[in-house]
Amino acid sequence: MQNYQVVKIGSNRGIPRVWLQGRQPEQAGFTPGSSFSVHVERDRKAVILRREEGGLRRVSRKEAGGKEVPVIDINSLETLSVFKGLEQVRIVTGQGVIYILPLASEARKVERIERLRQKLQRGEALKVGSLSHGGGVLDLALHRGFGAEGLQTHLAFANDIRPELLEHASSANPAWRPDTVALGAPMQELVFDAWAMSKLSEVDALFAGIPCTGASLSGRAKNGTSCAEAHPDVGHLVVAFLAIIAKVNPALVVLENVVPYANTASMFIIRHQLRDLGYVVHETVLDGAEFNELEHRQRMCMVAVTEGISFDWSCLVKPVLRERRLGEILESVADDAPCWSEMGYLKAKEERDAAAGKGFAMQIVGPESTKVGTIGTGYAKNRSTEPKVQHPSRPELLRLLTPREHAACKGIPAELVEGLSATTAHEVLGQSIVFSAFVAVGELLARTLKRWFSVAEVQENELAALLMAA
Repeated sequence: MQNYQVVKIGSNRGIPRVWLQGRQPEQAGFTPGSSFSVHVERDRKAVILRREEGGLRRVSRKEAGGKEVPVIDINSLETLSVFKGLEQVRIVTGQGVIYILPLASEARKVERIERLRQKLQRGEALKVGSLSHGGGVLDLALHRGFGAEGLQTHLAFANDIRPELLEHASSANPAWRPDTVALGAPMQELVFDAWAMSKLSEVDALFAGIPCTGASLSGRAKNGTSCAEAHPDVGHLVVAFLAIIAKVNPALVVLENVVPYANTASMFIIRHQLRDLGYVVHETVLDGAEFNELEHRQRMCMVAVTEGISFDWSCLVKPVLRERRLGEILESVADDAPCWSEMGYLKAKEERDAAAGKGFAMQIVGPESTKVGTIGTGYAKNRSTEPKVQHPSRPELLRLLTPREHAACKGIPAELVEGLSATTAHEVLGQSIVFSAFVAVGELLARTLKRWFSVAEVQENELAALLMAA
């Protein structure tokens, strides 16, 4: 490649026009007066100019800056019809040849749409990639949602900074398959490993939950950072996230995060870059209370679909609301079990905070509680504001929720954390989602794709009938 340039498709008397002049054609050997041929490759959506003696076209000339420069004027409806609907093309030159091609983003959009269409036509499972996988809670929820609507997914690869979580998920998570590739490395290390990236397959969907430590209010307060991007470990992961999207070219992307992430610089970058890659971004906030889960956790959810696929959050199906109580999911814990404690130091802290006018209060729950507050990643550290279960007969005694109870509060299948230590189980669950909400997202996405496919098939059949009639 000698030269790469993006140019606008112009118009002359209503006919599309691509105009080249100066160094770009000259460097490829297209000098004034030289002959060339024009080849149209409709399957590739390409127009190729070849420098050939005896070619039917000649390079024109004009004066510019006191010297003669070559000019190539392609002003033909028939030739440029391969770019119908496009406003720009890329010009790539080599010695003796000039390629006129769709923008790379446009070509990739067409490729992923056609790949998706063929998968749906053949009834094949959709290939999925997962970033910041953890225990794969998000992936399993979406996998079940797709399956409930008759579309199967195949987890092609899963990336997480903690290989031990991938090892556990490979045996505990039903979304995993024997051929799922585990990528146990920091995302920012993986994306700049040219060899590893060359081995990643293209996927039809990418699911991710970029670590929220830098964006959450508690994380920013703890680290003293002014913005999410200032976090030294995770603030820059938007770069790796977008680079992986560009590499695996999914037809759709699902991203979840804490609600404040919607107002970060990273999220603005994601929105604008996905737009330029040919996606339409849709965002909402999912609330556990609206899905009858005991933990009323709110989570930002972004769905990005390739242009041409119509997606509508108003079609998300939510259950009929009903009142639930914590007693439904509490395990049987002996009254004299060692997990019960007075937690005197936390009660003293609560008194100090109240005296100082701080709004930090302990959250004490029992069987009659109709909800619990957000249970975070560090729940096992026994932090003051996260839920504590009160002893049934000695109210001064408290305990933490068990991992199974924690999972049940979010609607997460307990099998995903079976066999993990309590600390690790709470970490996996605490950084996760309200399960049923994302099952509903998976169902909505599956319905969206089926509707898109059925419309595309009708349009294709109608076009074929018109061509035969002609």
